[in-house]
Amino acid sequence: MGKISGFLKAVVSEMRKVSWPKRKELTRYTIVVLTTVVFMAIFFGVTDLGISTFMEWYLAL
Repeated sequence: MGKISGFLKAVVSEMRKVSWPKRKELTRYTIVVLTTVVFMAIFFGVTDLGISTFMEWYLAL
């Protein structure tokens, strides 16, 4: 039990040292991440569609 309580005390101590982002920063970071995810999903979706279409055309020859 002593090891667990010591670990939890250390975690609490370290969490107090963390510099948490302000609301404005957090909102900006969230928008950047979501925009990046949407862009990458569209990019890979279009790439997959292009490769699939090409392979269907190539195999139909």
